[in-house]
Amino acid sequence: MNTPRARIARRPVHGVLLLDKPLGWSSNEALQKVKWLLRAEKAGHTGTLDPLATGLLPLCFGAATKFSQLQLEADKTYEAVARLGVKTTTGDAEGEVIQERPVNVTEENLNKIVQQFTGPIQQVPPMHSALKKDGKALYEYARAGIEVERQARDVTIYELKAALQMDEKSFQSIKMLVKCSKGTYIRTLGEDIGEALGCGAHLTALRRVETGGFHVAQCVTLAALEAMTEDERLNCLMPVDSLLRDHTVVTLESESAGRFLSGVRRRGSWPESGSLAVYGKNPHALLGTAHVVADELIPGRLLSPLEIEQINRL
Repeated sequence: MNTPRARIARRPVHGVLLLDKPLGWSSNEALQKVKWLLRAEKAGHTGTLDPLATGLLPLCFGAATKFSQLQLEADKTYEAVARLGVKTTTGDAEGEVIQERPVNVTEENLNKIVQQFTGPIQQVPPMHSALKKDGKALYEYARAGIEVERQARDVTIYELKAALQMDEKSFQSIKMLVKCSKGTYIRTLGEDIGEALGCGAHLTALRRVETGGFHVAQCVTLAALEAMTEDERLNCLMPVDSLLRDHTVVTLESESAGRFLSGVRRRGSWPESGSLAVYGKNPHALLGTAHVVADELIPGRLLSPLEIEQINRL
């Protein structure tokens, strides 16, 4: 007879944990594992990494989930390896090989091609992606053998460094460092560069090293978290307002803070800005985000009084 599993006593946890996502885990699997380790009531991640990708995955807990969209919108930096001469069904090592071609690429060829993929470019999203069409993820169509039309999307490659190398299996590959806008598919970039070189390519390694001002050097691994005590795990959390570091700070007196927290606009001599982090003065506490139009402070995403109280107790 199976012994029933003990229920985990959840608790309010507020903050951001920078996880170095391990290879083979989906972003949601990693999130659920960390949520369980922290016994957190509420959690969310800030954009998926493929199971074959590793690296920086910011996880938001409690009140921090209200600002997770900021990381979804943020620019990203990746390290990647694309094997030349082989195309797969998925554009990465998970897929089946569908074409092999000889490789005749020089550093000079590669440098010319890299310039074509730097700056504003268009990408057609891959079929094996979580992008939705008619309420259904593209990968669901792909698994059913159905290819649907996808519109090309505008993305920006701010910086692209690429060099030829031999990978661990002695295949000629490209090692890339890519700084890019949100919505960029590195698998597609690798495939498109391979096509431009005339030999095709697929991604064999992908690691996110930076997003929205956070760097992979700040991350903690899942194995390290598992080895910690509960208090040590909580100490890995960054504060909620670490997601708002680029916001202009506004501090309100007690009466104004209370009304702002109720969603009421406040008037004052603030410069027009689309990104403000608003704090109460006494006690000093994050209230939420706002923007200013014509001297009006207009509330955006707000914390609840209970969330503020719980954060201040930490």
